[in-house]
Amino acid sequence: MDTREDQVSGDAGSWRHYGPVSLPKPLAAALDAFAERGYDGTSIREVAARAGLSVPGLYHHYPSKQALLVSLTTAVMNELLDRSRRALSEAGPTPSERFDAVVESLLRFHMFRRDQAFVASTEMRSMEPESREAYVALRDEQQRMIDEIIEAGVESGEFTTPFPRDAGRAVATMCIGVADWYRPDGMLTPDELVERNLAIARSAVGAL
Repeated sequence: MDTREDQVSGDAGSWRHYGPVSLPKPLAAALDAFAERGYDGTSIREVAARAGLSVPGLYHHYPSKQALLVSLTTAVMNELLDRSRRALSEAGPTPSERFDAVVESLLRFHMFRRDQAFVASTEMRSMEPESREAYVALRDEQQRMIDEIIEAGVESGEFTTPFPRDAGRAVATMCIGVADWYRPDGMLTPDELVERNLAIARSAVGAL
C-alpha cells in the first residue's frame, strides 16, 4: 500500500483527520494484494505471506479469499459512513451546510483512503450475490444521505436543480472518481482540491 495515504487533514479526532490505516494484518495484506493484482490475480497463499502467516493460520481468521474481500469492503464502507455521519452531525442546519459537509467528507475519504475505495468499488463484481447485496445496501445508505439533502435543498429553495436524484448520482460519482486520479504530490493541496470540487458539486445542484 502507498504509505503516503497516511496523511492528516483537519483536527485530530475529527472526520477530517486521516492517520495511518488501521486494519488487521490479514486485511491489510489483502488490501495491498487486491490493489496491486486484483482479486482474481491474488492467491490466498500470497495474502498469507504478506501478512506473515501460514495459510492454515490465515484460514483460522478468514476461511476464504471471499471472506477477506467481504470483511475488507465492509470495513471500508463502515468507515466511510461513520465519517459522513460525523460530518453531518457537526454541520449547520441548512441543506447547503449539510451538503458541503457530506461532499467534503466523501472527497477527503476518496483522497486519503483511495486504495480501499478503489478495491471496494472495482471488486464488487467479485463478491458472491448475498455479499454483494449487503455491500450495495451500505453504498445506497451513503447515496441516500446525499439525495435527501439535495431534496431538502430543492424544497427550501436553496438548490434549483430540476433533477435532484440525477444531481445526487453525479455528485457521488465525482467524489468516488477522486480515488482514480488523486496523488499527494499533485499541484493542488487537499484543501484546494476540496474547495474546487465543492464548487463543481454546488453547481450540479444549482446552489444559490
